[in-house]
Amino acid sequence: EMGHGITRILYSISKKGGLLKPHNSYSSIIASTLTIGFGGSVGLESPIVMTGSSIGSNMGRMFGMNYKSIITLIGCGAAGGIAGIFKAPVAGVIFALEVLMLDISMWSIIPLLISAVTGASISYLFLDKGVTLRVPLPDTFFMHNLPYYFILGIVCGLLSVYFTKTTIFAESVFSRIKKIWGRLLAGGLFLGLLILVLPPFYGEGYNILTMLLEGDIAGITQGSLLYGKQDNILLFSIFIILILLLKPFAMTATTGAGGVGGIFAPTLFTGGFAGYLAAAVFNQFGFIQIPVRNFILAGMAGVMAGVMHAPLTAIFLIAEITGGYSLFIPLMIASTVSYIISRYFEPHSIYNHRLAKRGELITHNKDKAVLTLLEMDKVIEKDFLAVSPEDSLGKLVKTISRSRRNLFPVLTGKNMLVGVVLLDNIRHIIFNTD
Repeated sequence: EMGHGITRILYSISKKGGLLKPHNSYSSIIASTLTIGFGGSVGLESPIVMTGSSIGSNMGRMFGMNYKSIITLIGCGAAGGIAGIFKAPVAGVIFALEVLMLDISMWSIIPLLISAVTGASISYLFLDKGVTLRVPLPDTFFMHNLPYYFILGIVCGLLSVYFTKTTIFAESVFSRIKKIWGRLLAGGLFLGLLILVLPPFYGEGYNILTMLLEGDIAGITQGSLLYGKQDNILLFSIFIILILLLKPFAMTATTGAGGVGGIFAPTLFTGGFAGYLAAAVFNQFGFIQIPVRNFILAGMAGVMAGVMHAPLTAIFLIAEITGGYSLFIPLMIASTVSYIISRYFEPHSIYNHRLAKRGELITHNKDKAVLTLLEMDKVIEKDFLAVSPEDSLGKLVKTISRSRRNLFPVLTGKNMLVGVVLLDNIRHIIFNTD
């Protein structure tokens, strides 16, 4: 099952010539809206990317474009979708190049830029600036805090490995439930139980991230057993650790039950809490003073880079939604370190793990792509005249006179190949009149 997100787009590029079904232009939006509206713990980004890519794919088919042009249009749809959601056009372009692995050339860059700028502009025109995620301005960055961002990158990298492996394991558990109603019931009950214990799992989680960035701890714990006890550092730390450990299960329970959504929001959510916890731990030492808001943002970039194997997308996304590049160095350190660690333990991102396991991923291997796109019918030669093992030399000579080839397969009556006669090997015989 390829789902409704990035994995299906990669599969389409790898095995389907970039063709996405027309219904993906609207079905993912409807399904993801219902999923998150009823509390599904996933993001809207992947379905919107799927929608944009499907529109691009079907436009390409409608105008009779070739494979390369269709893939570029798929990238334009993805870039426009990401740019529109976060009002981050640069991140949209980099996402298309980094995650979908489009060829970097002027031919592809210019359409991607136009699409991303258009998506962001329309979003600014119709939507409030912080409709997806309201991010206050980051605190001042000091160079003496660099080592702590490096440690945060290590934490995010290990957490990314855990997130990826846990998600793959949970998906395999749900895939064993063959009945649709069985999956719906199991996923719904499990997710409901998780939300009962940890209310922040309800929905995308961007509202919770905003509270975290604004320091509204009471709002985060509202509805949980911890409400009113959030000043207890030990209890609140356990609360956050449970969120970090169980978020992949909440996400997979949503999709495993039949919901439609992506991992974009869950990775930002997990990274934000990881950054907050790391800052809180560092600040327990009297001689360290870490800006919590900066660590939350760097953690968001770190986990996204590790899980999606997209460090540049993570860096530029957080830089753009914070309204500047004052945090560029910490974001680069956290994202790069996290990506390196994640890549070491898990060679494939969560998007392409299933495809790579099945040998159906060619977007990330250009040599394999060339071989896969070759049509075997155009490579195999079939214009051979066969001879039988019982044929005489005279009959062989007659066959040679009718052939344009110098190679003759020897076939039995059941069309079994028993050997090959080469013209060079019998030339001295057929011209010997004795």
